Amino acid sequence: MSTLRESNAVSAEPIRLPFSTLPEDKAALLARLVEGLEPAALYWLSGYTAALAAPSGSALRPVAIPAAPLATAISRLSIIYGSQTGNARRIAERLAAEAEAGGLAVRLVRAGAYPLRELAHERLLLVVISTQGDGDPPDDARGFIEFIAGKRAPRLSELRYGVLALGDSSYPRYCAVGRALDARLEELGAQRVLAHTDADVDIDSVAGPWHARALAAAREALKAPHASATVTPLRPHASVAAHSRERPFAAAVLANQRIVARASERDVRHVELSLEGSGLAYEPGDSLGVWPENPPALVDALLGALSLDGEAAVHHDGRALPLRQWLTREREITRLARPFVAAHAAHAGDVELNRLLAPDRAAALGELLRNRQPIDLLREYPAVWTATELVAALRPLTPRLYSIASSRKVVGDEVHLTVGVVDYEAFGTRHHGAASQFLAAAGDDVRIPVFIEANERFRLPTDATRDVIMIGPGTGVAPFRGFVQERREIGAAGRNWLIFGNRNFHNDFLYQTEWQDALRDGSLHRLDLAFSRDDVMRIPRKSPHIPVRTSQQKIYVQDRLHEHARELYAWLDNGAHLYVCGDATRMAKDVHAALVDIVATHDGRDRDAAESYLSDLIQQGRYARDVY
Repeated sequence: MSTLRESNAVSAEPIRLPFSTLPEDKAALLARLVEGLEPAALYWLSGYTAALAAPSGSALRPVAIPAAPLATAISRLSIIYGSQTGNARRIAERLAAEAEAGGLAVRLVRAGAYPLRELAHERLLLVVISTQGDGDPPDDARGFIEFIAGKRAPRLSELRYGVLALGDSSYPRYCAVGRALDARLEELGAQRVLAHTDADVDIDSVAGPWHARALAAAREALKAPHASATVTPLRPHASVAAHSRERPFAAAVLANQRIVARASERDVRHVELSLEGSGLAYEPGDSLGVWPENPPALVDALLGALSLDGEAAVHHDGRALPLRQWLTREREITRLARPFVAAHAAHAGDVELNRLLAPDRAAALGELLRNRQPIDLLREYPAVWTATELVAALRPLTPRLYSIASSRKVVGDEVHLTVGVVDYEAFGTRHHGAASQFLAAAGDDVRIPVFIEANERFRLPTDATRDVIMIGPGTGVAPFRGFVQERREIGAAGRNWLIFGNRNFHNDFLYQTEWQDALRDGSLHRLDLAFSRDDVMRIPRKSPHIPVRTSQQKIYVQDRLHEHARELYAWLDNGAHLYVCGDATRMAKDVHAALVDIVATHDGRDRDAAESYLSDLIQQGRYARDVY
């Protein structure tokens, strides 16, 4: 077992607020009270405490304000969003801004912060919610979904609602969470003000028309005019950044360095970009959005497979561009989606391919979507496509999100990324990743179109005395480099424990010297490692009558969790925050299952109670996942 460790704990000092007249014990209670509160709650709390401080006879009085007065609920539009990567939040915020500009009283709430007791009083509700992986809700929407699906959900006969479901048709259970929520609200007696709508990764083409219908339905339901001369927002408007998803900043490349050994089976890059002059700001835990270009070799392969002219002009969606430009900058050609499979099955007239689209073949279709690219389909099932048909059938190219691997307090106007380059041979075809290839090939003369995607769910604790446990195999370690930099820079008193895994110690130990330096200077208190190709347990049979056989067991981060279960649970029980970053398909699920086992074993709970314990940590913001 290869483990570097420093187990001496740093004793937590009492919190001392600057210029505070509070006793130390009260200051500590206050810090815990405000941890994780959103700005609206903090503003309300400041007003409440000001009222308490008002002299006797003053007009200011502390009052018990009902969470959702019925009159307010009847006259307002509530918008709830559940978002894992920021898309649902972005859509919901845009809807709320448009509704406010139209004179409607609006409340915008993320699902994890919504007071569930208020649901019975709602009269008009719009929900924007995504589906993750194989039909899972976003982490901060789990409690909301479980409540509505459960026995405690109230009758909602006076509620009118609409649901916009976001998803990725590459997955068999496309938009499953939104569909289930829509059906459950109807089952509880609520009435739709507009039909349930699914949006694929080409979100804006669906969200725009849905916005218009939703706003019209909301105005009709609230009997509001189409415009208002004076609008008093129920929440402060966020300042509009100069650069955004729609207006990316062209970032210069400062460094592009391979950080695995030459013998490694994979290419992993450390990329540093300049944000100077952009006005972009980020916090540890945020993501950087990158608008990529598709690999030229893959574009050429696609054109060759269909015998199409890359310079031919193609008119689509009100624009005329050469086909090569459509395939390079405008269309998704590295990810396969169900609509393209259906379109190609129709073109090819292939019975086997059409059979994959049947409801009972969802598992087989899912495997095809995960493991193949459009070029594989074109070569395996030949068909004739025109350039116009191809552009219309392919999904629009979307930005890729990368967990930021730096702290601005340390690197200034820079942003660092850890990029695993997708480039491998499979099914007789070279498979490429759009953004990873784009970044890997970027030299000093290249500008990368980028934007910041805030991730409020993946933040360091505001109480710097809290311990932090970070689980990040492979490139999932990226945000934790930023976490450790940030905690070192602010002098956080809480301990930092990193659990990192990869294939091989000598070839794939990402940021090895940085972690070792952090152990020496005390900014990292513990480091546990799991190298699946190195940490192999060999168990030979000793009987002389049976031929010796060797069984091998690969060691992953979840195995390290089990090994150190008692200590891990002790950290959690003492208030530590737990973070997981990386692959959602297997790693995140395996880590969660290990955590359930650990809580059940060391807290004497059954598995259902252990799941509830972890759900509570998610609701408190103490168990956060950045998975993809």
